[in-house]
Amino acid sequence: MPDLTETITVAAPADALYTLVSDLPRMGEWSPECTGVAWNSSTPGPAVGARFVGRNRVGAARWLTQGKVIEADPGRRFTFKIFFGPLQVALWSYEFTPTAEGCVVAESWTDRRPAALRSAMNAIFGDRLKLNQRGIRITLDRLKAAAEA
Repeated sequence: MPDLTETITVAAPADALYTLVSDLPRMGEWSPECTGVAWNSSTPGPAVGARFVGRNRVGAARWLTQGKVIEADPGRRFTFKIFFGPLQVALWSYEFTPTAEGCVVAESWTDRRPAALRSAMNAIFGDRLKLNQRGIRITLDRLKAAAEA
């Protein structure tokens, strides 16, 4: 079960929102924390099994993560795991539900960090739950603006 889920209604088709979200190199346009993504050249995405490297920042802190796409169902669901070194630290998922006016986009985050890492990282970066609550809201608002433009 996700630790956080937020939704937004968008006046655009689910397929269009899926295309925006699954184009991970564009994630820096939506997310306040992820500044960019590069697909692994041997497993380009956005397909199941595709791997990528994400560039991230919070304040002055900068770091890289590795990711792997685990669901890629166009117009319905896009999910990926995030790793920091060998440790899985998060699961991100986007679900798209068509409506008469467009679609509802749900963004979910599940914290997969081991307890010791969770404590250490929260001490350095701040409360991850609060950071991601704010980040998800900003990401969804920016996706909506882009899709409806």
